[in-house]
Amino acid sequence: MRFLKDLIARRAMALLTGVPALLVLLMLLGLLGKSRPILALHSFPSLLFGTIWRPLKGEFGFLPFLAGTLGVTLTAMIIAVPVSLLTAVYLSEYAPRRVRDFTKPVVDLLAGIPSVIYGVWGVLMVVPFVGNVVAPFFGAYSSGYCVLSGGIVLAIMVFPTIIHVALEVFGSVPQDLRDTSLALGATRWETVKHVVLRKGLQGIIASVALGLSRAFGETIAVLMVVGNVARVPASVFDGAYPLPALIANNYGEMMSVPLYDAALMLAALVLLLVVLIFNAGARYILVKVERKAE
Repeated sequence: MRFLKDLIARRAMALLTGVPALLVLLMLLGLLGKSRPILALHSFPSLLFGTIWRPLKGEFGFLPFLAGTLGVTLTAMIIAVPVSLLTAVYLSEYAPRRVRDFTKPVVDLLAGIPSVIYGVWGVLMVVPFVGNVVAPFFGAYSSGYCVLSGGIVLAIMVFPTIIHVALEVFGSVPQDLRDTSLALGATRWETVKHVVLRKGLQGIIASVALGLSRAFGETIAVLMVVGNVARVPASVFDGAYPLPALIANNYGEMMSVPLYDAALMLAALVLLLVVLIFNAGARYILVKVERKAE
C-alpha cells in the first residue's frame, strides 16, 4: 500500500508539473484557431510587416504596434536595468542594516501599486516633464505622450522585479568568497565586480528576463502615456501604439467589423510568441553562462 501511494503521488505531481506547459500550448492553439480567418486571406509575413492599419478597409498591418511595443520595452529596460542592479548592489554590499530594512518594504510596495496608478502618475508628472523639459533640451518637439514617457513609467514598474530577484541572487553568494577577496587586498568594488557579480551572473540574467517579460505585456499604464498613434516611431519622442494597448482598447468594441476579431487574436498570438522568444533567448544565455562557469 505504501508503494502504491508513493506511485500515485509521483504520477500526480508529474501530471501537475506538466500543466503549465500544457496551458501555454493550449493558449497558442486557441489563439491560432481564432486567427485562422485572417490568416486565410493574408499571409503572416504581410500582416506582421505591414505598416497600414485600416480595419474598415480590411488592411491589418501589425508593424507599427510591434515597433511600438519593442521601442517602449527596450527604452524601459535601458533605464531600469542599470538603476535596478546598482540599487541591488548598494543594498546588498554597502548599505547599513537600517537602510536595507527601510528600503526593502518600499521596493515591495512599488510592486503592489496598481498599474493604473502608475498610468495616472505618468499622465500628471512624466508626460509634462518629457514634453516641456526633456524634448526641448534635445531640440525636439513632443506632446509628452511618447515612447520615452512609456519607457520611464514602465521602468519604474519593472524596478521591484529586478531589484528583488537581484537581491536574492547577491544574498546567495557565500560570504567566504567576499572575505577571501578582501583578505587578498581587493577593494570593496573590486570584490563586487569580480566576485559577487560574476558569481551571480546567471541570476542577474534571470532577473532581467523576468523584468523584460513584465514590461512587454504591461497594458494600462503604458497605453495612458504613449499617445496610441498607429505608426512606426522614428524616435523616443514620437507617439506609439503597443500591441497590448491595441488589444485592450479595441477588443469587444468593433467586433462587427469583418476580420477584426481575428486580427486582434492574431495580435495576441504575436505578443505571446514574442514573449516566448525572449524567454527562450534568456534561457539559452543562462545555459551558455552555466556551461562557461563549469
